Amino acid sequence: MLNAINDTQGYLALRERAVPRGVLTAHPVVLQRGQGAQVWDVEGRRYLDFVGGIGVLNVGHNHPRVVAAVEAQLRAITHAAFQVAAYPPYVELAARLSALVGQGAAYKALFLTSGAEAVENAVKIARAHTGRPAIVAFRGGFHGRTLLATTLTGMSAPYRQNFGPFAPEVFHVPFPNPYRGTTAAMSLAALEELFATEVMPDRVAAILVEPVQGDGGFLPAPRDFLRALQDLARQQGIVLILDEIQSGFGRTGRMFAFEHAGITPDLVTVAKSLAGGLPLSGVVGRAEIMDAPAPGGLGGTYGGNALACAAALAVLDAFEQDQLLARGRILGERLNAALCTLQQEHSEIGEVRGLGFMQAIEMVDAAGAPDADRAQRVIDAARARGLLIIKCGVHRNVVRFLAPLVTTDAELKEAIGILGEALAA
Repeated sequence: MLNAINDTQGYLALRERAVPRGVLTAHPVVLQRGQGAQVWDVEGRRYLDFVGGIGVLNVGHNHPRVVAAVEAQLRAITHAAFQVAAYPPYVELAARLSALVGQGAAYKALFLTSGAEAVENAVKIARAHTGRPAIVAFRGGFHGRTLLATTLTGMSAPYRQNFGPFAPEVFHVPFPNPYRGTTAAMSLAALEELFATEVMPDRVAAILVEPVQGDGGFLPAPRDFLRALQDLARQQGIVLILDEIQSGFGRTGRMFAFEHAGITPDLVTVAKSLAGGLPLSGVVGRAEIMDAPAPGGLGGTYGGNALACAAALAVLDAFEQDQLLARGRILGERLNAALCTLQQEHSEIGEVRGLGFMQAIEMVDAAGAPDADRAQRVIDAARARGLLIIKCGVHRNVVRFLAPLVTTDAELKEAIGILGEALAA
């Protein structure tokens, strides 16, 4: 029966019968193959992919370095479980990532499978290091879908639903959003008030923050704000965890977004574009903090799978040898300029924001209120014209762009043209 399906509607009908409704699919599209910044569906229709697996494909679909590395590793060893026996790709990747993040300081790396696993393990490590229970996160932040990660996430719909009770000892404060009236000073004041009224700082193990909020609306954290968080954390003996799961690996024009602020994080969570499309995540941090859990306290059956680690090494090779960071900066400047031009033509674009090639537009109504329906109409109209984009933000009214860093000039120009038509429609 399955072999007889050869069109989109057939697969969508099968999806309706076989996949639970809680797994949302943004587009009624069934993809068959991809290359670079382009994908083709089962009926051969071509789309420009400005979603990139939600920030997973910074090096593009089927990057030749990644494909070659996985094919070679597939013929060597696919899986052994690092808790049973070590294998070269894991150890080599840990060394390279530790050097990238630590910049000469003693850092270590642990590998897992999903971003949520990375966040949860970062919390475990911070608690083991400090002996404290509490975690401070930010409203609008997104950190995953497991119970603790959902608790840390600063959005109610759709992530919390009726999934509680949630994990204890998690506190939220506002994240800077000048467009909506929340300054960095106000966020820091809210943090100080939290310490004064709800949890003493000597009970806080970690502050968890995204240098650029992803699902929360592509909100870059002001550089002074991140520096102030680092200073506060050090004064209070709190571990500063930077969630770089969506903003890492060249998305913002630097390898990691925290580099823009010139800070040195205690722990960094990575995933998404780390392995060019294969499931791999990690925690990279100061050696003395990473070594806090006793032997056996960290791990996971598939964590640091050999195929995924080989792919990640190829991703790092691509960044080192193919000038992807420079390319990302150029693309980011061009996309931002084009979006600002569209903003002048369309009053429904309330703000253009982002960092590097991590750009977004916030859709509003005539009164300036969030307009989620308009954002969805733009997304649907763009898809009809061959461009895949998705939304974000706590009100789901922000259209975000996560195109691969290998996007060509012609593809970017085509995408901007389609977006303009979608806005006009």
